[in-house]
Formats: sequence, structure tokens, C-alpha cells
Amino acid sequence: MKTRKSLTRRFKITKNGKVLRRQGFKRHQNASKSRKKKRALSRIIEVDNAHAKKIRKILGKNKKTKVVKKEKKAKKQRNSSK
Repeated sequence: MKTRKSLTRRFKITKNGKVLRRQGFKRHQNASKSRKKKRALSRIIEVDNAHAKKIRKILGKNKKTKVVKKEKKAKKQRNSSK
């Protein structure tokens, strides 16, 4: 499946599988916004889990789900050994 190139430009996936994005509302009408507000909008933030899962799937990078599966498997093994 091909990845959507528009999404590859808008989102970055970290080593640990977090999805990062830029904030909106900074393109125009900046005269009415305070310096503090404009600085805050410049920061890169993490996408919430509900959307991150879909974005990872579209980009073909389901690293976070693989990590979760490994953790669950390790937890089962620890519980079975008790």
C-alpha cells in the first residue's frame, strides 16, 4: 500500500512511535495574537492516541502497536511463571 505523501510532510514519527505535528492558527491574523500565544503555536506537539493510530496505519509505521504487543506478551509470560 502506498503512503500518503501529504501526511509524510505533515507528521513525524519518533523512535518510540509517537506522532508529532505542528499546531495550526498561526498563518494569518497574527496582529491580534500576543507574542506568548504565537510562541506557543510554534511548538511541535504530540497527536492524541485516537488519531495517532490512524496516522501510523496510513504511513505504514505501526511501531507503537508492535511495542504494545511485546509488552503484553512479556506480561503474560511473567504471570504464567508465578
